[in-house]
Amino acid sequence: MPSPVTAPRRARGSAHRPPGTGEHRARPRGPVRPGAADRPASDRDGRAARFRAALRDDSGASAVEFVMLTPIMFFLIFGAVQFALYSFAADVAKAAAQAGAREARREADVSAGWQDSARGKARDYVRQLAGPGLLSNVSVPVGRNGDMVSVTVTGDAPAILPGMSLRVTAVSEGPVERFVPDGG
Repeated sequence: MPSPVTAPRRARGSAHRPPGTGEHRARPRGPVRPGAADRPASDRDGRAARFRAALRDDSGASAVEFVMLTPIMFFLIFGAVQFALYSFAADVAKAAAQAGAREARREADVSAGWQDSARGKARDYVRQLAGPGLLSNVSVPVGRNGDMVSVTVTGDAPAILPGMSLRVTAVSEGPVERFVPDGG
């Protein structure tokens, strides 16, 4: 029967400390900050561990990425929409100038009011194709230089990006159509 005063058994692998040496303290690694010796080693090691864990922790990183990338994404999306609006307004101005030039070529030698007719045709095209907001401040100057007529359609495309002013201009010109009888 074992004696009741026997010492408890130590776990396998544990180091034996000689009696009277007290608690073993690990030496701090790296430079010691002022006042660090006053704090227990477990407190210093705990702060370092928390700091290292905070550096590895990526919680909140997606929120920061979202905040940084959102304005860029909005700018790209609005830029694509702005480009589409400008392109469509330029196509409308081009089609209107071509329609006005066709009318001017046909009417320049036949009618005295060919300029008003060509200008009206171009404005009708703008109204039909662009609707009420795509092309504003539309001006349609019509001119003739010898046997050539020209129609210019100029207007402002809508700007959704702040600080932009987008002017659209399209010119169409061609020779005046004339009826020439046979043999003459």
